[in-house]
Amino acid sequence: MNIVIVGCGKVGLMLARQLVDEGHDVTVMDTDSNSLKGAESLDVQLIVGNGTSFRSQSEAGVDQADIFIAVTDQDEINLLSCLIAKKTSAVQTIARVRNPQYFEEIDYIQKCMGTSLVINPEFAAATEIDHLIRTPSAMEVDTFARGLVELLKLQIPEDSELNGMAVPDFSAKFQRNVLVCIIERGKECFIPDGRAVLQGGDKLYVIVPPKEISRLSMEVGLPYRPLKNVMIVGGSKISYYLTKKLARTGISVKIVEKDSRRCDELSEILPEASIIYGDATEYELLREEGLAQMDAFVALTNIDEENVFLSMYAAKHAPKCKKITKNNRLDLSEFSDSLDIGSVVAPKDITAEYISRYVRSQQNNYSSAIEAVYKLADGKVEALEFLIKEDSEITGTPLQELNLKKNILVCCIVRGHQIITPGGSDTMERGDKVIMVTTHRNLNDIGDILA
Repeated sequence: MNIVIVGCGKVGLMLARQLVDEGHDVTVMDTDSNSLKGAESLDVQLIVGNGTSFRSQSEAGVDQADIFIAVTDQDEINLLSCLIAKKTSAVQTIARVRNPQYFEEIDYIQKCMGTSLVINPEFAAATEIDHLIRTPSAMEVDTFARGLVELLKLQIPEDSELNGMAVPDFSAKFQRNVLVCIIERGKECFIPDGRAVLQGGDKLYVIVPPKEISRLSMEVGLPYRPLKNVMIVGGSKISYYLTKKLARTGISVKIVEKDSRRCDELSEILPEASIIYGDATEYELLREEGLAQMDAFVALTNIDEENVFLSMYAAKHAPKCKKITKNNRLDLSEFSDSLDIGSVVAPKDITAEYISRYVRSQQNNYSSAIEAVYKLADGKVEALEFLIKEDSEITGTPLQELNLKKNILVCCIVRGHQIITPGGSDTMERGDKVIMVTTHRNLNDIGDILA
């Protein structure tokens, strides 16, 4: 597909890299030539120009583009750029919108402007954090089939009875309702076969219906209890959206913010939360505000290093507390096992993933459509949800008779409201939603799974 991206900041650059890797023709535009230097190593066309300029859009070839994406740091520029692109061509438009006032009216704005997709990074990050808080045992939570199935990342405790258990025995323990899809062991990551054996310390990606999560957590040896008290450090937009979500279900929220003006604002717009004025890096404040009694601790300041240190402090002084750390910039992949900072959430990654998922879904195929895409294990594995639209060579044939590519695992088949953890005799049928994991890149059609 031919794609134009306006804005070459963190999100724009990451998005350009992902889309090029997926084989798309990409043009990146920014008013600052220095910002474009980060994309010089990519196979993209670079244009110094303003996304709100018809002339600049014409130079970028918007009239020949399939998708136009505006991800500058200014909502008004993003919206106006999309409006101009939509008025001058048949292109699909995507805008990043961060202002809560705009986002509250986004359905109206989207309808008037004809925008295909609007993504709010802070709201998306808050949604992910909300899922993590509501699934205390999980390090990551990805949702498929409109919430009928979830893919959880769990870590097996060293003393768990699962240590030394074969993967088929693990599945049998749950009567085929649960399936181990991926195992991370140190720096190694693999899709297990019937010979794989679990080890203490392994990080597992497990497909599971939501109703089975509490049982699964207890069997793995992980705590699973409803969280009632959450401490958030940093009064950002993410904190605002997250507090709104948590308060609706009666979870008590305490926000620590060091800017007095922002504290006043939060006190007005979030009467359901306790707002504490103070600097959380003065750790005595966290102790005085009851860190040790909190069920969850969320570090959401604007400084990534600060978030990391705050979560490490929480790990030491509130070891049973679930920790969630916002990190947009630091590459922690080499140190993640040694840093006890819990789940890491990166709004820029989430934004790029949402947009990339939409782009993948727009690649029309005869036999299937992509409903969801998630990049797992530092991008080494993709989890995909396909909707089978037509009969083909893969439908009606038992899985054991299909010549599947290596490193593809069909994890779940959703047929209506029936959830099938597939065995060799199961088949995929027209109308099914099929969830699979793979180390292959850029599968765009269900037929691509065949060797």
